[in-house]
Amino acid sequence: MTNGRMQIGEVAERTGLSLRTIRHYEEVGLVVPSARSKGGFRLYTDADVDRLKVIRRMKPLDFSLEEMRDLLQVTDRLGAVDDPPTSEERARLTERLDSYRKVADARCETLRARLEMAEDFAATLRRKLGEDA
Repeated sequence: MTNGRMQIGEVAERTGLSLRTIRHYEEVGLVVPSARSKGGFRLYTDADVDRLKVIRRMKPLDFSLEEMRDLLQVTDRLGAVDDPPTSEERARLTERLDSYRKVADARCETLRARLEMAEDFAATLRRKLGEDA
């Protein structure tokens, strides 16, 4: 860690993402390192790590890169301190955020149903193995 900033290897360890994936997210504009070292190495802050963790949690729900980008822009804007959104803008942003929440909830439900079917299948195989033993 350099002055409270981490190099990409430490970020990978903290987030569970590969170096390649982190670089890809940088290339597509989802996360930008907060700084560069004198040697040109990417340096990340805790906020950058938190952002990558959000992205990682969106991935199993099949959010597209564009949806991820939009959601991150919404949350960035809602959290803006220097130039906070107007009440009208905040209402629009909150509505967009809620629509993403609804999509996430629906996708979680779909994943639960798929997991239940997979567990049922695995149990069927265990029973079959027990019958043959």
